[in-house]
This record gives sequence, C-alpha cells and structure tokens, in this order.
Amino acid sequence: MTIQNANMFLQPGDLVRHPTQKDWGIGQVQSNIAGKITVNFTEAGKVVIDGARIVLHEVIEPRNS
Repeated sequence: MTIQNANMFLQPGDLVRHPTQKDWGIGQVQSNIAGKITVNFTEAGKVVIDGARIVLHEVIEPRNS
C-alpha cells in the first residue's frame, strides 16, 4: 500500500494526528482532494498535508454505551 492510498479513506470530519507533530494535537479533516488533505489542528490551526508524503494517524474515539 502506498502512502497516498493509506490516506485516501480520510473524509471530512475524521479526527487525525500528525505522526511527527504531536504538539499540534488532534486535527479534524476538512477536505481530502487529489492527495491534499486540509486538517484543522487544535494547536496549529489549518494545515494542508501532502498525502503522498505523510500518513496521518486516525483517532478513534470510544463510543458511549
């Protein structure tokens, strides 16, 4: 699987972390168009990620039962 393919499942509203920028906090995907992923991070604001170079880590929130 290529890096770009690893990010292709991300959709607006998904929560992610940047693998090397932990201090950015959790980000919410705003868009994922042609491998350019716009994410609004709690501590870094809006950042455009090149999906061919960086694999974002999806944050799974526990469901309340």
